[in-house]
Amino acid sequence: MADSSVTVSPAAVPVGGGPNAAVRGPEPALPGPRTETRLSRPAPQPRRRSAAALAAVPLLVFTALCFGIPALAMLNGAFTAQDPTTGASHYTTANLSASLHGAYLTALAGSVKLSAVSAGAGAVLGLLLAQAVVTARFRALREAVLTASGVLANFGGVPLAFAFVATLGNAGVITQHLHLTEHGWSLYSFWGLVITYLYFLIPLMVLTVVPALDGLRVQWREAAQNNGATAWQYWRYVALPVLAPSLLGGLVLLFGTAFAAYATAAAMVGSSVPLVTLQIADALSGNVLVGQANTALALSLDMVLVAGLVMAVYRPLQRRSARWLD
Repeated sequence: MADSSVTVSPAAVPVGGGPNAAVRGPEPALPGPRTETRLSRPAPQPRRRSAAALAAVPLLVFTALCFGIPALAMLNGAFTAQDPTTGASHYTTANLSASLHGAYLTALAGSVKLSAVSAGAGAVLGLLLAQAVVTARFRALREAVLTASGVLANFGGVPLAFAFVATLGNAGVITQHLHLTEHGWSLYSFWGLVITYLYFLIPLMVLTVVPALDGLRVQWREAAQNNGATAWQYWRYVALPVLAPSLLGGLVLLFGTAFAAYATAAAMVGSSVPLVTLQIADALSGNVLVGQANTALALSLDMVLVAGLVMAVYRPLQRRSARWLD
């Protein structure tokens, strides 16, 4: 009798031996390598890039006309001198050297001193006012202070000078009422300018530092209190290190604003306080010496260099502050 082959299905393979052996079911299939389906992003279309580039053309043209051409003219004039006999022009560094000596150097130092003092006082007072606004329970008070700060930060020039002359001048209302002249008070001095500049520097600091104060986490204060820290220790070791980039950035911004201010000082003190902006105006108009226009351009170049240094310090501080508080 021929042998017959029996095919055993893997669904009924006995486990172990004997008639009572358990029957093992089919083995589950092993999972294969997992494949991820990635949605391919459409490649940027060249038309969109060209449209974005064309949209920036008006801004570039406006920047070149309003900033580029005057900057080139100032740079060319700062290094140009004219021979009084022949009238021929030649390039020289005499104008730049003259802008860093004598009365011009005194004016530049006076502007730096005035800007540093007013910016430091404005930063401290603005921080205190901003903290009071942020912690206030009345939202209407916060909105009112921020709105007023937005208006006062842009209030300057001749109207501001007239307001302070009418209030704190020699014949001002407060001066006459409190007899400040008898105590040696004079608005037309260095400290008078500092007080006047604080009128728009403090609101500017409030607008600058309020977003940073809003970024402080409530959990940080609670964690400090739970660990036994006092309010001073919280500000010393937690809040101020986090706010340091924003505070320094605001201080630099206030310094640049005070350094570039002209109309307020010109209308209020004239030439009694040496400032570089007033020296530039006098040199351009020929009030001191005739033919000093190129020296005025050299002084303007000095101011541009100082402003560039200020912005070079301000931008990294602003980015670091945003990274800490995001």
